[in-house]
Amino acid sequence: MVKLDVITTRGGDAGETSLGDGTRVRKDALRVAAYGTVDEANAVLGLLRLHLQGDRAGDAMLARIQNDLFDLGADLCVPGTGGDRLRVSDAQCLRLEAELAEMNAVIPPLRSFVLPGGSAGAAYAHLARTVVRRAEREVVALAAEDAVNQAVIRYLNRLSDHLFVLSRRLNGNGAEDVVWTPGAGR
Repeated sequence: MVKLDVITTRGGDAGETSLGDGTRVRKDALRVAAYGTVDEANAVLGLLRLHLQGDRAGDAMLARIQNDLFDLGADLCVPGTGGDRLRVSDAQCLRLEAELAEMNAVIPPLRSFVLPGGSAGAAYAHLARTVVRRAEREVVALAAEDAVNQAVIRYLNRLSDHLFVLSRRLNGNGAEDVVWTPGAGR
């Protein structure tokens, strides 16, 4: 059980923080940047949920994903891949794939690239997608230097696809997508 009774510890005032195993590292370390960006993505999902009023299924999906992202951050904050700790699993990735396929089954195929926008919910889904992509890049960079649970990378990759399809769902199943017109700004 988590118990946080002191929030201001002053432990990070010198630019360092503690990882989940107690190791002190600089706040700009790759691992800290990666799970910090995962936290940022989670915050954007919180904003997205504000635009899903009445969409119980969408809100439930995002609530599960927000919990998954906390699991993912917990996984990333402990160096290495061994030990008894909370880990992201392939089952979580498979659930994303199933949700993505279910949403996409009723959306017409794309005939152009989609610009971020349309409804407010779709715009926030696109914002979340781009933050998740950045988190994925940071985790890949971390994995090049230190051991990382590979399910974390798979989860982030699936999540960005999921958020793209969700944005189309929130745009009237693609009917209100804002499509790219090549060269339109010339």
